[in-house]
Amino acid sequence: MKKLQINMFKLLSILAIFSVTLTACQKEEEVFPAPSVSSSGTLAGIIGATVQVKATINAPAGIKSITVLKNGAAFDSKVLTGEKTFEYVKDYVIEGSAGSTVNFTVQVTDVKNQVSSLVAIPVTVSAIPPKSIVDVEGVIEGNVTWTANKIYRLKGFVRVGEELVAGTVTKTGNLTIEAGTTIIGDIATKGTLVVHRGSKINAIGTATAPIVFTSGQAVGTRNPGDWGGVVICGKATNNQGANVELEGAYKGFHGGTTDNDNSGTLKYVRIEYAGVPIIPNAEINTLTMGSVGSGTVIEYVQASYGLDDSFEWFGGTVNGKYLIAYKGTDDDFDCDFGWTGTVQFALGYRDGNLADGSGSNGFEVDNDGNGSAKAPFTAPIFANVSIIGPRANNTSFVDLNFQNGAQLRRNTKIKIYNTFMTGYPTGLYIDSQRGDAKGNALSGDLVTKNMVIAGTASHGGTTGFGGGNTNIYGLGVAVSDVEQLAKSATSVSILIGTETPTNWFKGIAGNKILASTANTGISSNLWALSGRPTFTVAVGGTESLIGTALPTLTGTTATDYVGAFKDTDWTATWAEFAPNTVLYLK
Repeated sequence: MKKLQINMFKLLSILAIFSVTLTACQKEEEVFPAPSVSSSGTLAGIIGATVQVKATINAPAGIKSITVLKNGAAFDSKVLTGEKTFEYVKDYVIEGSAGSTVNFTVQVTDVKNQVSSLVAIPVTVSAIPPKSIVDVEGVIEGNVTWTANKIYRLKGFVRVGEELVAGTVTKTGNLTIEAGTTIIGDIATKGTLVVHRGSKINAIGTATAPIVFTSGQAVGTRNPGDWGGVVICGKATNNQGANVELEGAYKGFHGGTTDNDNSGTLKYVRIEYAGVPIIPNAEINTLTMGSVGSGTVIEYVQASYGLDDSFEWFGGTVNGKYLIAYKGTDDDFDCDFGWTGTVQFALGYRDGNLADGSGSNGFEVDNDGNGSAKAPFTAPIFANVSIIGPRANNTSFVDLNFQNGAQLRRNTKIKIYNTFMTGYPTGLYIDSQRGDAKGNALSGDLVTKNMVIAGTASHGGTTGFGGGNTNIYGLGVAVSDVEQLAKSATSVSILIGTETPTNWFKGIAGNKILASTANTGISSNLWALSGRPTFTVAVGGTESLIGTALPTLTGTTATDYVGAFKDTDWTATWAEFAPNTVLYLK
């Protein structure tokens, strides 16, 4: 009986073990359906447009990984942690050629290593119909509109209005240009747009659809001086007379007594590769303004790769905001003949390979060519400007024709506030070889206040910054204490009252001279070799350009920083820093 009880106990134990084992096996062998994927279907768009590749994923066993291929090659992958559902989304910028299809496939593996079927998501590349090119020549009279669905080619001098004899306006016109319109200059005929007195241009782009004036040459073959540029003639005052002709003798007459004259609006406009010589040594500037009045609006304008000055004002009262002088050849901001406007938020940015034989500067400012005392004096106000010369460091190549961040000369009374300068052989040069600019500095009529000059120290190598003649040229210094003369000349000292210009500059509240830009907060990518430079400034450096609130000037916005930028890049979306790669002609 006892033996039977023991055998029964063994049997029950074996049955219990078998039952547990069977239950475990049943759990391990539970079957889950394979993952399933549903796609966003067929997508389409033009080259450069962004679409979203989307897929909805269900995996009852839990998702282990997602693999996405583009035309059979790896595009994206994700590792998950057992989620049973997931919405996959990935941006794709459309490539290829019109009419082609880019195929995406999505495949999912679950935690049981079960693999879903391949799900295709095709993207069709849509065609962009080529824009027709409209040749424009002669005179624009009356109300004319240029639309964004066409490209306009300037042939020869295209005149809005007509004034072929000084003081005799025979025709007037109003040219309106839609946002997103492209205008090209014909290289063979030196295409140039001239807006005459009494006429208007209203070129109002947007941040996402700027208006572009550019070279008619193909991608990669554009050069400074491929065409003329944009010229605006107004009826405001200057110090040369009522009927002054712009240099180059192309009938660009300007001047008058109407300081609030309105020549229209340029807003969100790019002007590229201008500056063709009309006659030898008389190039057109990228944007030329002759006696333009304060009723005119000049905002968000980029002048790029011009053969002459990027912006030049010959008298007038027009103001400006958000101006970019980018890799021009001569001067960034050239002021003459009694201009008295105000500019706030401006950038001058240079390439060490692009300089002019006459000397390249950030600012070049004259009352007139003789340094006379004719009124009105050239006395503009510039505030929140960044002058970025070509020298990033000791290895930077800098053409020896580069001179000064600011050459203030010939009796000017300019006022510069809240401005940052770096990368030039000399930061500030108050040149009194003609006229009495240093006397204007002593009297307070020429002003530099809250100005930071950094990184102008001389160095050797291929760039030189004047080589062994820095004591004569006044190069390799923040502020020149000597006149910049020929190599053979004897050094001539400059005194503002009894002080050297360096001591005069240092004695003004807010002015700084820094050996380098290291602690200013500017980005290491400011001198980007390709792509968009980083202009915004970091907080916290020991010499940070961001600090206490600066004095508010009439006609300007209050800021607490020196230079054109703080934490917002106002060049974003509308400005272009690699225009030779842009395909304008489809």
